Amino acid sequence: QPQLVESGGGSVQVGGSLRLSCVVSGFTTTDIGNCMAWFRRGKYSSVRATGVATIHSGGVAVYDDSVKGRFTISRDNAQNTVYLEMTDLKPADTDVYYCALERRATRCTLGLAYYDDWGDGIQVTVSP
Repeated sequence: QPQLVESGGGSVQVGGSLRLSCVVSGFTTTDIGNCMAWFRRGKYSSVRATGVATIHSGGVAVYDDSVKGRFTISRDNAQNTVYLEMTDLKPADTDVYYCALERRATRCTLGLAYYDDWGDGIQVTVSP
């Protein structure tokens, strides 16, 4: 069973930047096509609800409209790691962010149900 561990969260002021990292163990991300993604909990949910960005092992990325131009997702397949570079942060970005893995995929979407494995989540707080 793969394990995902997030790091890099914290508190910043409006306009600041953070870089989230997620290391996957127990799964070799270079063997087959797969997706690694970031989700956020959302204001009205007690579980991870909203897709932020996802990236295929082949490099194609998909973003939610709310983060286009501000967030960049990338991955290092050799290190089994996915990153989320967050810039121009806004108070509305405050949330718990989760890393997720879809083990086998030819293309990636931000549909929650496609993902097989999840990290525990990490807090991002943006203050005015």
